[in-house]
Amino acid sequence: MPKILVVAPNWIGDALLAQPLLARLRERKPGLVLDALAPAWTAPVLARMPQIDTVIEAPFGHGELALGRRWRLARELAVRGYDEAIVLPNSLKSALVPWLARIPRRIGFVGESRYFALNVRHALDEKALPLMAERYAKLAEPPDAPPVRPLPTVRLEVDEANLLISVARLGLDRSRPVAVLCPGAEFGPAKRWPVAHFADLARALDSRGVGVWLIGSAKDRPLGDEIAERAQGAARNLCGKTDLGAAIDLMSVAAAVVSNDSGLMHVAAALGRPLVALYGSSSPDHTPPLAPAARILKLDLACSPCFARECPLGHFRCMNELTPQMVLAALAPLVDAPHAPRDERAR
Repeated sequence: MPKILVVAPNWIGDALLAQPLLARLRERKPGLVLDALAPAWTAPVLARMPQIDTVIEAPFGHGELALGRRWRLARELAVRGYDEAIVLPNSLKSALVPWLARIPRRIGFVGESRYFALNVRHALDEKALPLMAERYAKLAEPPDAPPVRPLPTVRLEVDEANLLISVARLGLDRSRPVAVLCPGAEFGPAKRWPVAHFADLARALDSRGVGVWLIGSAKDRPLGDEIAERAQGAARNLCGKTDLGAAIDLMSVAAAVVSNDSGLMHVAAALGRPLVALYGSSSPDHTPPLAPAARILKLDLACSPCFARECPLGHFRCMNELTPQMVLAALAPLVDAPHAPRDERAR
């Protein structure tokens, strides 16, 4: 029985973009035992992927070297008898544990002086593989072979019991359709649609009989508070009031989701939710939502995408001029229809 360890990415969105790789590994290797090594903040996403058997939490902070802990973890992994390790992050640190564990085949892209730690090395042709999901999927194939296209569909499993507990704990109203708005973006302010726009959209949705939940991390709570205040009761701020697993379950019942380019955008796509994805400083050419029900809104200004954390020109036109009316028009066919049941793939 083959056993593979996947060293998962450090970001929620990237972890979801790795799912086509996991599906391809399952397809290629019947009876595979497939485990993931992931940081605590992405582990809940990996745990909801049907392809993964066990998620092992990496005991390191973001960017932390922690050689002693890496050595101890490697000793623990060595006894599991993995045949292969696929290292998705490009850092040297990420490749150290499989090397120290003496896993026979260690697969990944060459980068950051880690040539010694990998023995099945892929060279990345960025023009041939513009999508991050394609780059990850390539690692399921021999180094000289492209990824199999089309990429397998992504999906997350929902914990129905946890969903009911979260709804009851938070006192949420499910008597009418719900739109989930995700106002955060970890990279920086340039990726965030303005608070005033989110508030205007929430009021417009509320006037159409649609409930609004704001979902995000504890870091997003101030944004959620401001949106809820400006929305004058039209939005319920849940930012920081759920863990990631509960956020996934709550998003699964949304009639539609509006999100910045963020990890939660990719969660909505993997849940099969109708999605409006907002792009300004970033581009969908590299990490688009992998879902047929996703609609991308962007203005294609001459200055974007700039990939900066803050608008280098100071005007932030790429998001300011992406108006609530534009987003509402994109949402209208989704939320004006009867409340759709959750996509079968998300059950």
